[in-house]
Amino acid sequence: MSNAVAEKRPSTLRGARLPKWAPYAIAAGSLVVAFGIGLAAGLDSKVQQGLIAAIIFLLATFGIAARVEGRRQAKDRIATSLVWVAFLLALIPLVSLVWVTVSRGVKVLDFYFLTHSMGLVADTDPGGGIYHAIIGSLEQVGLATVIAAPIGVLTAIYLVEYGRGKLARWVTFFVDVMTGIPSIVAGLFILSIMLMFEMQPFGFAGSLALAILMMPVVVRSTEEMLKLVPNELREASLALGVPKWRTILKVVLPTSIGGIATGIMLAIARIAGETAPVLLLVWGNSLINTNPFEGAQQSLPLYIYQQYANSAGSGAAYDRAWAAALTLIAFVMILNLVARGIARWKAPKTGR
Repeated sequence: MSNAVAEKRPSTLRGARLPKWAPYAIAAGSLVVAFGIGLAAGLDSKVQQGLIAAIIFLLATFGIAARVEGRRQAKDRIATSLVWVAFLLALIPLVSLVWVTVSRGVKVLDFYFLTHSMGLVADTDPGGGIYHAIIGSLEQVGLATVIAAPIGVLTAIYLVEYGRGKLARWVTFFVDVMTGIPSIVAGLFILSIMLMFEMQPFGFAGSLALAILMMPVVVRSTEEMLKLVPNELREASLALGVPKWRTILKVVLPTSIGGIATGIMLAIARIAGETAPVLLLVWGNSLINTNPFEGAQQSLPLYIYQQYANSAGSGAAYDRAWAAALTLIAFVMILNLVARGIARWKAPKTGR
């Protein structure tokens, strides 16, 4: 008899729990209540109603969880809810930006737009395209990558593998300072050199400014990737009599190449949207110029700025600006996808 009573007695180690669908139900109820409050108060803004719903959701989650599960579990749920609310609040402007860019950019984004330049088309007239801007951006960003990537990777190797003493500390300090340099300062630095030698605007000058902005990003990302390589791999290679430079080349770099490539790709995406240095050093050009070492060039960020600034209320110029912005977003997205693919492809294989 006593055994039967013991079997029916509930375990004291397991308390009451809210069902899995409870957060969704609370969220739906919060939206309904917030919508009702918005109607009663005359709030037309969806943002205001969303903030009210978020506050109601947090308060309701804590109150219901505290009553059913206890205050300790309620605190855990409120922390989780805060993370979700913060994520959704951060997602709103991103989704809104992408939606507006896509909805306005697709109006003129077609094969003709991608394969023609502005030529003799006025900014207020319909027609024209971004072919000259695409060529300028690819050349300027490509040259900046050729300059910044090797210097950044070699600097990171020095800091991680050889850096000791005052020189390493000073290099680290200047890399940190360069990370926060505004893009306009890098442009002014190259512009001062151009004025000293009485040089005219040309595409490679913009590449030099972009390389200055790109280098500290490459150094920092590569440095962190090299630090993740286990010291046991280095010690095993050195114990076999392999020189240090060969150990770096054959062991350290292949192990971290995925992360290094990802960092370089993200640095390229960071400089691809810079406008200020290009505006100072390249000036822009409505015609196609494939030579970055002579004459003014165009780039996608500068094209967007000029179309908007010189539109004079023209709908055609606004449409071209949005279409160019959509192209630039697609370019950055492709770079990020390529970086993720390289990181997954080159990631160390794990096994049992």
